[in-house]
Amino acid sequence: MQATAPGRPAEPVQLDRRQGPYGEVVLRRRGDAYEIIANGCFLMDTSDGRSERLLVDAAYAALHPAPGAPRPSVLIGGLGVGFSLAHAAAQDRWGRVVVVERERAIVDWHREGPLGAVTAAALADPRVEIVLADLIAHLRDADPAGAPDGSAADTYDALCLDIDNGPDWTVTDDNRNLYTPAGLAACLRRLNPGGVLAVWSAQPSTAFEDALRKAGFTEVRTEEVPVARGVPDVVHLARRPRRARGGPRARSGGA
Repeated sequence: MQATAPGRPAEPVQLDRRQGPYGEVVLRRRGDAYEIIANGCFLMDTSDGRSERLLVDAAYAALHPAPGAPRPSVLIGGLGVGFSLAHAAAQDRWGRVVVVERERAIVDWHREGPLGAVTAAALADPRVEIVLADLIAHLRDADPAGAPDGSAADTYDALCLDIDNGPDWTVTDDNRNLYTPAGLAACLRRLNPGGVLAVWSAQPSTAFEDALRKAGFTEVRTEEVPVARGVPDVVHLARRPRRARGGPRARSGGA
């Protein structure tokens, strides 16, 4: 790797560039870190995974699973650099881990490229499933009352969503749909009663907290992830009420 003067960040090296259905995605290496760039905007890198790990840990802590209960299931929205997946799969306490990622390039960088250094063990775990799909479409594709073929749609004990830069700053217009009333309603339907929604954001958002409450979530709160400079990253947490409001009872997704 190219030597860099002390205190000066290394120049990025482009490793792959793809044009996908939602625009351009680029994988770069900067020093020892890998970066994902979408439509010219920095999304994430492998330099620090604290907020991604907190996303998973905060969701589990909020579940308060009873001793001896089935291990909970979790859907992770967005594969990214893989920290959330790797952290969840490294813990035996999760019974099932489903990751929904819409960019084939990002999945390829994990399965066949350098990001496999983060997620190789997780991808080999039989509890882990990777779904190549748009998250909103995946959440809406079948009502938990029953799929078109008569089977029950998947529901989960936790949804851990790391999509774009959070509800107030999205790189692609389609991602805004997740944070609309319809998008939050889809999240609510895919959670088991008492299930937890955890949403990563690059900054706190009181407007998003209000939107969660209006969508029917309870116990809405925000946990901060301290950063060296600037506004802290946060994880927004909310719960589906244990008694569904007028809807059908969802089945358990645990293993």
